[in-house]
Amino acid sequence: MHRGGSSTRQRPACSPRSVSRASCGAICAAAPIVSKTDDAHLVERQLDSAEVYQGHFLRVVKDRVALPDGGTASREFIRHPGAVMVVPLLDDGRLLMERQYRYPMGRVMLEFPAGKLDAGEAPLVCGQRELLEETGYTAAEWAYAGVLHNAIAYSDEGIHIFFARGLSQGTQKLDDGEFLELVTHTSAELDQLAARGELTDAKSLIGLLWLQRWQQGAWSLDWQPA
Repeated sequence: MHRGGSSTRQRPACSPRSVSRASCGAICAAAPIVSKTDDAHLVERQLDSAEVYQGHFLRVVKDRVALPDGGTASREFIRHPGAVMVVPLLDDGRLLMERQYRYPMGRVMLEFPAGKLDAGEAPLVCGQRELLEETGYTAAEWAYAGVLHNAIAYSDEGIHIFFARGLSQGTQKLDDGEFLELVTHTSAELDQLAARGELTDAKSLIGLLWLQRWQQGAWSLDWQPA
């Protein structure tokens, strides 16, 4: 598992040479599932921190931390201002989405509208702004689903998930240098795209999960007027 850094202390690991398959299975089967409120045995404590890189809105930092067992380790990760994703529901049940070239991936990706939070901006305000800028739509009702932490090993980014319905079409207000194509899909179509490995954007997959669970009545959304 990638931890965003390295430890200065080697700790023993379970391996075929140290624990037999049978005994490991017995230990795992016998271990109870415990919900702990005291996480002191897991928490890492910051000793010092240094900024490695400052970009337009991303910062890379390298921290030295104290481990629960007394060892030390380094943790390199990205500081992110946070973002918002919107799942826009059209009146006919289709979902409004975007196709956009993502340079790090080297290809066009299918995703729900999203964007980063400006300094001091409330998540709902950001979602309303991004929906209008990227799609030209406004929404009469909004519902907050929760927050997604999409890269916990190397970033503190949190993406707030909103649902929007009662859509009215207006005019896009794309940023300079921003190019995207609007498309629509049904939930069933997105499910098939995900099954075929054609929908791989993490935030959009979580948005699809939320949508399906809400449609099934398993998860609730508290709709509020804009």
